[in-house]
Amino acid sequence: MRLQYLFLFLIMLLNGLNAKAQDETSAVGKITSFPTRFLDKLNKKSAELEDKLVASSEKALERLAKQEKKLKKKLARNDSAAAEQLFGNVEERYKQLQSKLQQPVKLNGRAGQYLPHLDTLKTSLNFLSQNNELLANSSEMTGKVKEALNSVKGLEGKFDQAADVKKYLRDRKQMLKEQLNRFGLTKELKKYNQQAYYYAEQVNSYKAMLEDPSKLEQKALELVKKIPAFQDFFKKHSELASLFRLPDNYGSTASLAGLQTRSSVQNLIQERIASAGPNATAMLQQNVQAAQAQLSGLKDKLNELGGMGNSEGDLPDFKPNNQKTKSFLQRLEYGTNLQSQRSNNYFPTTTDIGLSVGYKLNDKSVIGVGASYKVGWGQNIRNISVSSQGVGFRSFADYKIKGSFFASGGFEYNYQQPFSSVSIVRDLDSWQQSGLAGISKVVSLKSKMFKKTKIQLLWDFLSYSQRPQTQPLKFRVGYNF
Repeated sequence: MRLQYLFLFLIMLLNGLNAKAQDETSAVGKITSFPTRFLDKLNKKSAELEDKLVASSEKALERLAKQEKKLKKKLARNDSAAAEQLFGNVEERYKQLQSKLQQPVKLNGRAGQYLPHLDTLKTSLNFLSQNNELLANSSEMTGKVKEALNSVKGLEGKFDQAADVKKYLRDRKQMLKEQLNRFGLTKELKKYNQQAYYYAEQVNSYKAMLEDPSKLEQKALELVKKIPAFQDFFKKHSELASLFRLPDNYGSTASLAGLQTRSSVQNLIQERIASAGPNATAMLQQNVQAAQAQLSGLKDKLNELGGMGNSEGDLPDFKPNNQKTKSFLQRLEYGTNLQSQRSNNYFPTTTDIGLSVGYKLNDKSVIGVGASYKVGWGQNIRNISVSSQGVGFRSFADYKIKGSFFASGGFEYNYQQPFSSVSIVRDLDSWQQSGLAGISKVVSLKSKMFKKTKIQLLWDFLSYSQRPQTQPLKFRVGYNF
């Protein structure tokens, strides 16, 4: 019997060792299945962000230099000596900043600003470059890892250069404000402040793009994070570790010794409430609600001033246009809409299918163009006949009144006759004009597909002069995306 027990114990021990070996193999297997496309896409993403950052910085510096030249001319009319002293070498200073942006930068030490996702990327790539035996095709992958690491370091350096530019502009803006205030030229400084603010917001938007990893990035980083050796490496070599010294037992049960538990904190709060009297709970709830209301009010005010995206905490002295920091394509808004009309003596039942593209001038105004195609369905349900009953081209403008309500207007050219070929609609004399004015409302539905449903009620004030006269009121339902 003892031999049997010993034999069973040896089998269990071997199974445990085998399971441990399999776990280690699976861990290594996960890192050997590291997606190589991630490294190529990371190189591309870093290069694109770096180019955008440099281009935006150079463009902003060029505009700010022009603004300072204008300020110099206005100040020279009052005091030429002060203008020369304040703006004497302004062009040279901006040229130095621009030339500095063209120089490649690769940081060897800690960066001047902490970007969490960039820190994770850089530390992960450092770990892989120092442990290339964990990678399949290590000789080929090592080169790609080092290339990606250099790209990330280069991008990090450009962010540091942009931070230096922002600091210079912030100090320059403060100094100009103090000096020009003596000469009554504070209003003339407004455009300079706007350009400096929008540049800072543009850099912040690039940081947000960097901090929004793709699914491929997340997958690759998850594979690295599952390696136990990486966790120790991150605690020693990441920028987070250099900012906050982490203990050796970080993440273990021992590191929690001496800390208050949730239950102890809850018991302490309940004891304090009980000792304050019978009305303590009601008073506490009132105070919490009052504090929440005050925080909501402050949040609304900050949103009206452009939000809290400015990392310097410098509130602008004007109402910002958040669309200024977006690219042309990001400011486009695409939409579709449907409009049906009942049959009458002249027309069958029709449905207008429209497509449109709008450009956001600012946070409240959108202008755009579109086209529509009129489908005919016949006179009634017993006589269904699909036909081409017309086409149209339109322009539109929407202005936000309050909340989700918009004042809408537009001008349209419509061909309101049946046609069988495109050559028939070329006669412009047969087209009818429509002038539209009305109101729109964007309804946020729970459905992902119809989240931005747009309902419009429009009045065609040119319909009364059309022959045959068309319906003056138009009800349209559409979707923006």
